Amino acid sequence: MRHAALPLGSLLLFLVAWQLLAASGTWSDTLVPPPAKVWDAFVTVSTTHDGVRGYNGTTLVEHLGISLRRIAIGGGIGIALGVLFGLLMGTVGRLRALFEPWITFLRTLPPLAYFSLLVIWLGINEEPKVTLLAVAAFPPVAVSTTTAVAAVPKSLIEAARALGGSRWDVVRDVVVPSALPETLTGVRLAVGVAYSSLVAAELVNGLPGIGGMVKDAANYNNTPVVLVGIFTIGVSGLIIDGLLLRLERAVVPWRGRA
Repeated sequence: MRHAALPLGSLLLFLVAWQLLAASGTWSDTLVPPPAKVWDAFVTVSTTHDGVRGYNGTTLVEHLGISLRRIAIGGGIGIALGVLFGLLMGTVGRLRALFEPWITFLRTLPPLAYFSLLVIWLGINEEPKVTLLAVAAFPPVAVSTTTAVAAVPKSLIEAARALGGSRWDVVRDVVVPSALPETLTGVRLAVGVAYSSLVAAELVNGLPGIGGMVKDAANYNNTPVVLVGIFTIGVSGLIIDGLLLRLERAVVPWRGRA
């Protein structure tokens, strides 16, 4: 109860401050709608109302599900490639010198900087969206895995080789377990980066999709629906990060203890 009291208290304080700000009349309802209007918009986009199903014929849950599928495919590809490149660059110095500048260059680019190029190359369907999310998720995992692999104590590697371990045995039994905690941290960061790139990925032909819903509602100054989309992205992101944190604790229970 004590752990739940602070988050619930901060949420209640936020809602009270929001209501007071909306009721003050400083800004119009279009700019700062009251919480009741946002709740009505949430109910409207989540159900069939007056013969209209959700937003643009798709309910909120379906919008979110389509976006999560894009993140799962694109982010999954980026994470898998990031782990593979991280293992290779961490163990082979020449590969690190070859690829690390390009990965750093890619990591510093905002998604909008290359999304238009992806649309030109791949069209306006699912390919540029999935590719952008994969490109966004790749650098954090590659960097964290490379750093973790390079930081594995040499004494452990030499001890494993002295006991007759092959190169594969050393990688499987020494390098991977040692690098796994930092790699999972990189995975959490990659999922966060992919999620933050979601609206950018759905700028073009993003409906159905939660980011596309936010973009389309913004075009019509439909602020309540925009806020519903933003809150949905944030809450679902918190849930996903919590699940990844639980997975990390289950997979690497020794972290912080050894």
